[in-house]
Amino acid sequence: MFALQDRTESAARPMRMWSSRAHLIAAVVLASGFVAALAINLPGHLEYDSFQQLIEGRRGVYDYWHPPIMSWILGVEDAIVRGASLFVIFNTILAFGSLALLLWLPRRVSWAAVMCAAIFVALPQLILYQGIVWKDILFADTCVAAFVCLAYTPILWPQPGRRFALMAASVVLLSIAALTRQNGAIILPCAAAALGLIAARQSPAHRWRAGLVYASAFLFFTGALCSGASALLQLRSDGRPSRQQQIKLLEEYDLVGALKRQPDLPLSELTKSSPELVALMRKNGVRLYSPIAVDPLDDDDDLHDALDNAPADTLAQQWRQLIVGNPGIYIAVRERVFGWLFLGLHTAQCVPYVVGVEDDEPEMRNELGIKPRFDNRDKTLENYVKKFVGTPVMAHVTFGALAFLSFVLLIVRRRTEDIAVAGLLAAAMLYTLSFFVISIACCYRYLYLLDLSAMAAMLYLSCDFKLPSSGKSASKPGTRIT
Repeated sequence: MFALQDRTESAARPMRMWSSRAHLIAAVVLASGFVAALAINLPGHLEYDSFQQLIEGRRGVYDYWHPPIMSWILGVEDAIVRGASLFVIFNTILAFGSLALLLWLPRRVSWAAVMCAAIFVALPQLILYQGIVWKDILFADTCVAAFVCLAYTPILWPQPGRRFALMAASVVLLSIAALTRQNGAIILPCAAAALGLIAARQSPAHRWRAGLVYASAFLFFTGALCSGASALLQLRSDGRPSRQQQIKLLEEYDLVGALKRQPDLPLSELTKSSPELVALMRKNGVRLYSPIAVDPLDDDDDLHDALDNAPADTLAQQWRQLIVGNPGIYIAVRERVFGWLFLGLHTAQCVPYVVGVEDDEPEMRNELGIKPRFDNRDKTLENYVKKFVGTPVMAHVTFGALAFLSFVLLIVRRRTEDIAVAGLLAAAMLYTLSFFVISIACCYRYLYLLDLSAMAAMLYLSCDFKLPSSGKSASKPGTRIT
């Protein structure tokens, strides 16, 4: 993939504030987008999940249905300024700041970067999504920011203090990201591998040893921070087995989906311990099942109660038997569920966005002291975003293709700074693929990381798009900071 070459990059040179007029204008475009996003979105857009996590943060007690780190962060910010305004500001700084920092990685910034910046700041994924109080936005922003920190490590490698400060910042940001999504930890090996490759390039005498040391240390410290933070947050748990219930719900969803395809499918293990649940799955479950979301199954009181009473180990065993004994049925079920998420087959049912403060859940809103809101600003924003819904602009397929193309180009080019950006894309694509196994709904926000990562990579490539010439070194230095 990335060929290891001698450390030609270490010859530092003074950094110019602006490498060209295009560089200055691209930065101004991103800064203008940042200001516009805050002006349009503050104090934030909220719906049921936002209310629930903000209440948990304010109470300081977490139910673990959502990863508690999000509730804790909301609680800290809410203690400073009531509501979610600081959360929106924090996310917006991370997103636009990360994109802006990418402009200083290459030696030059072309006019193509100005065009990319202008297009991206106008997309709903930046102009609206940064204002929605969702954990998926926090996850994506912290992930992108962490990899941007890693992208600067080869530039600052000769300066150990700054180098380790960047690594520490990346560890903290990636730990937040990993704790924010149930499957967020899947990004950590990609970050460790990226840092390992960077370290190997910077240590020509002991390439693989240095790479393994840095990658292992990075994984250790990130894992330790995640474990420690999780243990501390667990002290504030309400004691409900929310994680176990989520796993059971996924397993039931897959089993009912299999019954939908093959009604006579035997569920022998589960029938022995929970015959009532199996009967309800065959009757109510098959009737209510939808690849769009698990909600119809979870909203059925009889099914919900029967699932609560079912032994977790038996349900898991039956689910594993489905995968091993009937892989064709399992893959067909998962393929259809993942298709609704990734392909966006019916955007209206997949919650593409939220604008304003929803009028639902009055008890939660009253506790928070938040009134429903859909003012003229929200109406204008919604009318704008609606123009993109159902088009390639708001389609994960589009950004998945851009991410894959950018990944290939970065591998071919093989600059040292490219390694971290390629690692970001690998993490985003791997994270996306994990939903083939765990997806239980088609909400657009679940794969927001893929969109944001693709935009970051395209902006970075557009700054100075040059592939290595035949016979010349592929490792070309970027901007140096002294």
